[in-house]
Amino acid sequence: MFPYRKMIKAITGGLALCLLLSLGGLYGRCEGVRQRVVRLHVLANSDSREDQALKLQVRDAVVQAAAGWLDGAATTEEALAAAEARLPALEAVARQTVQTAGYDYPVRVELTRMYFTTRQYDTVTLPAGTYDAVRVTIGAGAGQNWWCVVYPPLCAGAATDRSTLSQVLDPSQEALVSGGDRYIVKFKVMEWLEALLHIFR
Repeated sequence: MFPYRKMIKAITGGLALCLLLSLGGLYGRCEGVRQRVVRLHVLANSDSREDQALKLQVRDAVVQAAAGWLDGAATTEEALAAAEARLPALEAVARQTVQTAGYDYPVRVELTRMYFTTRQYDTVTLPAGTYDAVRVTIGAGAGQNWWCVVYPPLCAGAATDRSTLSQVLDPSQEALVSGGDRYIVKFKVMEWLEALLHIFR
């Protein structure tokens, strides 16, 4: 029975890899997007109505505090360096917002690399994968999250301004994330194949 299972695993993993390679051009463009985007991720303490409302208050305060902070960054590396320098200030803003709202939850703001599923933000759809992110965790961080893109700066309602994308992404990458429904199904297929490959590693 054991060799049979190994064989099925090998065949399934091989088929998934072949399908993923057949999407090679698309995969390469998706990876290029992942390497050039920095996301903001806010995690609520829980899914209670009160904690979700608090998450939105923290979101508003952090987005306002972060407005313009990465405008001078010419590369992802510069954006990450600027983000890291601002982490203590953002954490202070988030913590003050929580306390003013009457809660004593701990707050942590950190720069991390984390996995996101395929997600849509206004007119932009980002493929699944591992991205650099500024993560704000409120309390246990066990509730539904909110996210946006801080580099290029799309958090403050600039998602429909394609010029911010063109400053960071090459034309093929920009067309990819702005392509609407044309690419969502392919993104989901790639996400499924990558998950399948992870299982069979």
